[in-house]
Amino acid sequence: MTNIQEKMPQAEMVKWRRHLHRHPELSFHEVETAKYIQSVLAEFPNLEVSTLTENSVIAILKGSKPGKTIALRADIDALPIVEEADVEFPSENPGVMHACGHDTHTAMLLGAVKTLTEMQDKIAGTVKFIFQPAEEEPPGGAKLLVEAGVMDDVDLVFGLHIAPNIPVGMIGTRKGAASAASDVFTLKIQGKGSHGSTPELSVDPIMIGVEIINNLNNIVSRNISPFSNAVISIGEFNAGKTANVIPDTAQIQGTVRTNDKEIRQYVKQRIEAIIDHVCKMYDATYDLDYLLGYSEVNNDSAATDLVLAAAEKVVGKTQMFEAPKMMGGEDFSAYTDVKPGSFFILGGGTAAEGCGYMNHHPKFKIMEDCFKTGAAMHTQIILDILGQ
Repeated sequence: MTNIQEKMPQAEMVKWRRHLHRHPELSFHEVETAKYIQSVLAEFPNLEVSTLTENSVIAILKGSKPGKTIALRADIDALPIVEEADVEFPSENPGVMHACGHDTHTAMLLGAVKTLTEMQDKIAGTVKFIFQPAEEEPPGGAKLLVEAGVMDDVDLVFGLHIAPNIPVGMIGTRKGAASAASDVFTLKIQGKGSHGSTPELSVDPIMIGVEIINNLNNIVSRNISPFSNAVISIGEFNAGKTANVIPDTAQIQGTVRTNDKEIRQYVKQRIEAIIDHVCKMYDATYDLDYLLGYSEVNNDSAATDLVLAAAEKVVGKTQMFEAPKMMGGEDFSAYTDVKPGSFFILGGGTAAEGCGYMNHHPKFKIMEDCFKTGAAMHTQIILDILGQ
């Protein structure tokens, strides 16, 4: 462990994290979470604390000399999941859980705030700490903050995400697309119902839906290069209530994940064309709601080099790895869409340590020893860029 990790307020980060874990709040409802963050920030000197959007908290640290403005971001919302994790500080909000680790992100960023406010005289420039609500629910808190101007004066932006099944404190980085664009569609097929004994009198929305789904699955296997990335998954298909009645309607919901802007638009066009063609072929009508969600996080090459340099100082080369492409969505992309930045992975513990359940699982758990590494990474990045 390097000296900078030893300077991190580990005990306080554990305390902050456990409070947040006990009191999780869903996206766009993080009222008490924001108040708690503000109460912790009030203990630190040299900060300007404000808000730009509902439940966001923005803290600004101005160094002793002018310079660039660097943003560090943590997300603060939880998920609608009943906690099953074996921890001493379970959620006290029934049906809501910090199952993605945003409580840890917040605690680590608070740790970096505490450390950096004590180093104000060593900083030439400005640090903007962004505690962002609503990462889990589109349109996402990041998009709203960007629209409110949070990035207008920012030169570079950095963030991290904790991950289980990776040894504590390891740092993963990747240049270019680091996550997937995450889109959702809802299709309502309007057919014509009939008794099951007279299918010829129906326009069967179940049969139409099956044909649509089969054709959608062919998009990735036959229209997308095997060297590109795309996923189409159907998560809902609802129709009918009884065995001997062909229903009037059916509803299908699915998600689309892509790593490339052109492929993203192409897949959307193919889905729309297939739905339109199949429905017309069987004389059905339809309503399609296609939501373009988060874009892909695009890690700037130079910004990622800064993360790599910081990681070498904080953990050493043996504790660094190239992060794989993720097909999951992450609204940090709203920041990298407008300013260069980099988003990296922090190891939160192995399966042998009880951390074998992935993010969003009701048994999701991480090792708190990794907090000092995450806070140290935030701090080292700032000192490398703005340190006098």
